[in-house]
Amino acid sequence: MAIGAHIDALQTPVLCCDAAGIIQHANPAFARWLQVGQRRLLNQPVRALEMQDRRLTDTLVEFKAESPPVKLHRVAFAMPGLPLTRFADVLIAHTQDGFVVEAHPVDEFSTATSSEALSAAIAAAMKGLAHELRNPLAGIRGATQLLERRRDEVQDDTLLRLIQSEVDRLTHMLDRLISPHAETPHSALNMHAILDRVQRLAETDAGWAVKINRDFDPSLPDIEGDADRLTQAVWNLVRNAIEAGSSQVILRTRAEHGTRIADVQHALCLRLDIVDDGTGVPESLAEQVFLPLVTGRAEGSGLGLALAQQVAREHRGTVSYKSRPGHTVFTLTLPYAPSDGDDE
Repeated sequence: MAIGAHIDALQTPVLCCDAAGIIQHANPAFARWLQVGQRRLLNQPVRALEMQDRRLTDTLVEFKAESPPVKLHRVAFAMPGLPLTRFADVLIAHTQDGFVVEAHPVDEFSTATSSEALSAAIAAAMKGLAHELRNPLAGIRGATQLLERRRDEVQDDTLLRLIQSEVDRLTHMLDRLISPHAETPHSALNMHAILDRVQRLAETDAGWAVKINRDFDPSLPDIEGDADRLTQAVWNLVRNAIEAGSSQVILRTRAEHGTRIADVQHALCLRLDIVDDGTGVPESLAEQVFLPLVTGRAEGSGLGLALAQQVAREHRGTVSYKSRPGHTVFTLTLPYAPSDGDDE
């Protein structure tokens, strides 16, 4: 394939396939990444390299010549007969002769636990915690109300309002855990307003120890969701970054096109990256990090990331991550509702 000569110098692993999904060329970066020789990859069907599911193969079958590039999250690759498995975000685009497949290696992991089992485990763990927290929350709110009545007339009451709103939010969350009822209907909300609120919480919690930077895409439209639940999820992710010993946390929003979450293709998603320079996720916890009660800190509860993943799933989204010491990125991906005429 003519395109093959142009990709060999790239450090990004790339495959060139014909229209039937048969590998015609693999650049040296892909061979090194999978730890096989280039020749062993030639004339292999892509489906032979794809482990666990067939999202990549299915996408190639459904991909039309006029389709825009498609991104798939966390595809597992392995050479038949070899135990090594690699994970990558994959970008698929049409060429004149077939397809080009870019693999962007990631260190993110997902749990094999089903959504139902995960939700049940979180609910059981949180119900006991909810009972323990109700009385302190009531006391905090009562003390805050007394403080507000006695404050100086010229005193800034921003912090008091923040405390009261957070106590109300936590009380509502605990009520839902103890006495489950119908979910709050989703409504249009501005994700940046949620991030403003989380930033105030983070600055109140961490003081000057951590610098919170913002990198927002102001063109993002409103998204349908539950503001309290999303605030809870984002705050858990940011607090996790703070507790990892970070000196800086970046909140970054972007639009992402053609993203597949689980087995559903979405035309447009909101991507929130929470980037920190902390210690990173321990390798020993990489496969279990989203499970409840799993934590790498002696003082940790092991509930924050599990709850963030649950909230993401309530909004048809997902939380993923990639991590190394000094640079960790947790990504919350939320799909926008399809507009009229769009197909998911």
